[in-house]
Amino acid sequence: MRFFLSNFESFGDAPTDINRLADISAASRHLFDGVLGVESSDMIQDEIERYRPWVYRQIAIRAQQPLFLKIHDAYTRTDRGEPLIPAEASQSAIYLVRNPLDVAISFAHHSALTLNGAIDRMADETFAFSSRPEHMYMQLKQRLLTWSGHVQSWLDQDAIAVHVMRYEDMRGEPLETFAGALRFLGMDTDARRIQRALNFSSFNVLRDQEKAAGFRETPSGARAFFRSGRVGEWREVLTPHQVARVLTDHGAVMRRLGYLSENGNVQ
Repeated sequence: MRFFLSNFESFGDAPTDINRLADISAASRHLFDGVLGVESSDMIQDEIERYRPWVYRQIAIRAQQPLFLKIHDAYTRTDRGEPLIPAEASQSAIYLVRNPLDVAISFAHHSALTLNGAIDRMADETFAFSSRPEHMYMQLKQRLLTWSGHVQSWLDQDAIAVHVMRYEDMRGEPLETFAGALRFLGMDTDARRIQRALNFSSFNVLRDQEKAAGFRETPSGARAFFRSGRVGEWREVLTPHQVARVLTDHGAVMRRLGYLSENGNVQ
């Protein structure tokens, strides 16, 4: 989605260089410190979370045009009950979701975990990125909750308008799916412009760029950031027991998103 938006807003003759893409992460420690004027390394986690809503308000006030921020956090509240992501600083949210059976495989490779380890983390309500207190990360702690809890946290809140994009639809019906997102955002939906951005942002293009020059966001333990991108890979990789675990943990939300039929068949 990030590459699509970059290529959509660019009018060049070649795809955006994946290593020149602006990485505007909502959890960036550098962004937080720069706006707040205080080093987050001198603060405890609860203090950081209390200031994050204020930081986002300041970013919104200073923005000269709509600004896209990448965020991994679930929709949560600080220890004082304030939403981490303030509605008054947020026009809307695009929520990207993928079948958790395929997420387990991708997450395992991305985080250098076993499949069982990835499935465990997807069911852990306390799971968070950048959370080890003895380590200084480039990003702030991001609470993800469980896979189902993350989905529900964003879809069940009513403070910020949310548009859901399923990864499977992004791959299967890209023109219609990305046009729907742009329409939701109030942006241009010219089909030729969208198709050009899609061509420049295809998985193969991104993977080839990474093979040729590497990708600065590839985790140290991962072989590649753009590894496979396949839909339904779980059918060849997960054991029946692993499939059963994911369905037990997330079946209700999978059904809600159309990944599971009423009779229990994976769609």
